[in-house]
Amino acid sequence: MKAVMYGGGNIGRGFIGAKLAQSGYEVTFVDVAEQVVNLLHERGRYPVRIVLGGGEYRDEWISHVDALNGNDAQAVSDAISEADIMATAVGVNVLKFIAPNIAAGLRKRFARGDRPLNILICENLLNADKVLAELIKGYLTPEERTLFDQRVGMVEASIGRMVPVQTEDMKAGEPLRVCVEAYDFLPVDKDGFRGPIPAINGLVPYAPFGFYIERKLFVHNMGHALCAYLGGYEGMTYISEAIARPEIRILAENAMLESALALSKAFGVPMEGLLLHIQDLLHRFSNTDLHDTCARVGGDPKRKLGPTDRLIGAAGLCLREGVCPAFTSAGAAGALYRYLNEAGEPQSEEHAAGALISIAGEAADKALQAIILPLYDLLLAGEPVGAVLHAADEVCASQLHGVI
Repeated sequence: MKAVMYGGGNIGRGFIGAKLAQSGYEVTFVDVAEQVVNLLHERGRYPVRIVLGGGEYRDEWISHVDALNGNDAQAVSDAISEADIMATAVGVNVLKFIAPNIAAGLRKRFARGDRPLNILICENLLNADKVLAELIKGYLTPEERTLFDQRVGMVEASIGRMVPVQTEDMKAGEPLRVCVEAYDFLPVDKDGFRGPIPAINGLVPYAPFGFYIERKLFVHNMGHALCAYLGGYEGMTYISEAIARPEIRILAENAMLESALALSKAFGVPMEGLLLHIQDLLHRFSNTDLHDTCARVGGDPKRKLGPTDRLIGAAGLCLREGVCPAFTSAGAAGALYRYLNEAGEPQSEEHAAGALISIAGEAADKALQAIILPLYDLLLAGEPVGAVLHAADEVCASQLHGVI
């Protein structure tokens, strides 16, 4: 069995590609990082270090792998045309660049026969299946688009495993080593497959999959981002430092509870499982051996303030379900603060309001602005995160007055 793993980075090597190889597939990675491509091609294997916490770890060698340079369009399209399964883990902003090679591979595949191809889409993006499908179809003829709809399974996946930026210390002299946490479940959209669902270790097919996607984005990613932005504001380097600060932990936990309550209402899912998931995430955030940084987790604040992304998207879901996003808004305030710093814009309520409206559009309506901007003002004034917690708590209490 052959698999193409588009993306040989941390998630590609440290999670999806590893699971495919461990499930019996010969995995061909596709990337443009020449050192990674060359070493994978030469060695045919690489190590993954499972960081267990408390200084303990377990090493696993992933074998039966090869790699192609993404700039070699013919070789990549040939590999896709012959694959039994494919996956992407390239980052949302890179999808448009890989679509031409995927389309070329599918064109060769369609000419060879009618065997379906399922593509596991491992990106932090709502409706990633539709986004990537449209990008690929832009390079196909009308007839090929019809075949695409019939034979290509666009399978969204929810990536729960946390994989930090790999430092030289973490590599410990092995340039291909990836250090990851132990969590290794891969929820996927059961309805997205064409043909039989493949046997892959840890695969969790689920329908309707919108719940899993939103749980990942609005609970995991949102809580993670809040820790990053408010931890960074306080001068912290690591997520584990941020979650160890009581004020940030309370903010993160309550923000995640807001999303959980909204998800429970929207999907009719019991709260018990969501509460256990939150407790597990808080424990995983505290893994000091993972060395996950506030800089990495909070990277690209503009995208993360987008109308359907982890902060504004979570707040919008809360408002639609009658839940006040007071604590989630604290994370959005922190993201605005970091965005203005990185964009080189002055820190002021006027600029924050303008950025919020410009980035989030109609999703940042007056009701949401009225919660986020006063919390941002506390950061603007240099107040500690404890003051933000107190203010968010007051907002929450004012909304609950007369309800309970």
